[in-house]
Amino acid sequence: MNVNDLIIYNFEEVRRRSIKVWKAIPQQKLNWKPDEDALTCAEMIRHLLEGEFLYHQVLLGGGSKALSTLSNPFENREFTTVDDELAFAQPYRQEFLKYIKSISLSDLENIKIDRSDVGYVRTLGDMLLRIAYHESVHTGQLLDYMRTMGIDRPQIWD
Repeated sequence: MNVNDLIIYNFEEVRRRSIKVWKAIPQQKLNWKPDEDALTCAEMIRHLLEGEFLYHQVLLGGGSKALSTLSNPFENREFTTVDDELAFAQPYRQEFLKYIKSISLSDLENIKIDRSDVGYVRTLGDMLLRIAYHESVHTGQLLDYMRTMGIDRPQIWD
């Protein structure tokens, strides 16, 4: 197994566990949020799927500036169901994973991604790990939402 395979495996494991959580939220609870300043469950799921698309564009463009002229297919799209969101995001996910397969070890270590607009510049390898971590953190938040709502939480530690 090479580095790219490990990175993809990590992304697939994170997403598999996220989907278990997302699908365990009853449809009628998707608009729940713990307070007025928080995202709803549906907004958080959208944030993650859209975020992966946006991060991919940032990586392709070498930094945040790539977003300035981007046409975002998630914008103005109404959230309906988790399955519908996953189906819509799937082609973008496949392109992202295909991109990861194409990265060389040298690229992971030497390409810098400029996110100085939000306070950092990191290597491509570091950014890929941050993207997966971002989804993991929000999935943990959704588990907390579920606990607060008093609904059953799925077992993600299989």
